[in-house]
Amino acid sequence: MTIDEIKKRLKIPVIGSPLFIVSNPDLVIAQCKAGIVGSFPALNARPAELLEQWLVRIRDELAEHDRLHPTQLSAPFAVNQIVHKTNDRLMRDVELCVKYKVPLIITSLGARPEVNDAIHSYGGLVFHDVIDQTFARKAIERGADGLILVASGAGGHAGRQSPFALMQETREWFDGPIALSGSIGCGASVLAAQALGADFAYIGSAFIATHEANASEAYKQGIVSGQAQDIVYTNAFTGVHGNYLRPSIIAAGLDPDNLPLNDPSSMRFEGGGAKAKAWRDIWGCGQGIGAVHDIASAAQVVERLHQEYRSARDKLDSNGRGY
Repeated sequence: MTIDEIKKRLKIPVIGSPLFIVSNPDLVIAQCKAGIVGSFPALNARPAELLEQWLVRIRDELAEHDRLHPTQLSAPFAVNQIVHKTNDRLMRDVELCVKYKVPLIITSLGARPEVNDAIHSYGGLVFHDVIDQTFARKAIERGADGLILVASGAGGHAGRQSPFALMQETREWFDGPIALSGSIGCGASVLAAQALGADFAYIGSAFIATHEANASEAYKQGIVSGQAQDIVYTNAFTGVHGNYLRPSIIAAGLDPDNLPLNDPSSMRFEGGGAKAKAWRDIWGCGQGIGAVHDIASAAQVVERLHQEYRSARDKLDSNGRGY
C-alpha cells in the first residue's frame, strides 16, 4: 500500500500511535473503522504466541467491515516493533508481520536494515521514530520509508525539540512521508501539523481515555482531568527521557519534582522497581491532554478531531488568519 493509498482511506490525516499496554485489537479495529491508522506495539501481545491471533483478528474484522461498507473502507493498521537489543522477540514478531503483510510497521529505539528489508519484501512500509536529525538521517540511510518526528510534549519516550524546528530542519533534506508527534490533541493541531509540512499527525494520549483502551479507569480519568502542567519529563524510569502523568508518579510514592537521573546505558523498555513500573503504574502521557474532556469511544474521538479539523480549516479559509 502506497502513501497515497493510505491517505485515501483516512477520514482525517492521523495515525493513532502505538501505546504500550494500552493499545489492543479492540482499539486498533475501532480506530481503523473510524478512519485513522490504528496501531499497537507487538510486545503488547503476551505471550508471544498471541501476536498471530491479534493479526488474524484485525485482518479479518477489517476485511469484513470493508465487505459490508464498500464505499467507506477502513484505514490500514500498523504494528510497532521495538528494535532495541533488549527485545529478544523482534525477528519472530517481524516474521509474523511478513506472513500477514502488515501494511505499516513503526520501528522504535534503533534502525535495523534487516527489519526494513523484511517488510519491503511484500510491499509494506516502515516509519521510524526519531527525536533529532542524527537519528532521522540514520533511519533513512538504513532503509526506512518515512519518519515519525517525536517532538517535545509527546507522550511516552519523547524528544526535547520543538515541532517547528524538528519539522523545518527535516523538510530541508527529506521529502518523504512524515508523521508529527507532540502535544497534538485536537483537530486544529492536526491542521497545524500539515501546515508545518507533515503528512500525518501522530496522536496517542487522546485515545487512552477511550472505552476500547486497555487502561485503568484511574488512568483514563487522569487524562480527562489533566493538563499540560501535569506532565513530567524524566529518564528516571527507563533510562530514556519520556513524559509521564504527575499524579501516577505521586501515587507510586515518588516526588515528581525530585526524581533521580538515570544512566541512558541502562535503558530498559519496562522500567521501575518491584512496586512501581513505568507504563503499568507510572503512566505515559503527552502535553495535549487538555483537549480531552471525557471518556468516549475511539470513533467519537476521531469524529471530534474531524469536526475540529474542518472548523479550523474553514476559519482559515474565511478570515485568512495565518496567511
